[in-house]
Amino acid sequence: MAIGFVLIKTAPAAEREVYRILKDIDEVVEVHSLFGEFDLITKIHADNFNKLGQVVVDKIRSIEGVEDTKTLTGIEF
Repeated sequence: MAIGFVLIKTAPAAEREVYRILKDIDEVVEVHSLFGEFDLITKIHADNFNKLGQVVVDKIRSIEGVEDTKTLTGIEF
């Protein structure tokens, strides 16, 4: 299993709507609001790193109001 943490910058005043949409994505297991450089962080579980990348590109970056993302990948021991 691949695990990803995606840091997300949103357009001004778009945080709540982006948060709501992220909660409905099957692979997203956690969503949290942040203060600072990024507005939101999500934890994603996927079968492999290719699927993880597809989720980020196709399902997260395509959300209206998402301006930038940074993905940190990891594995479970």
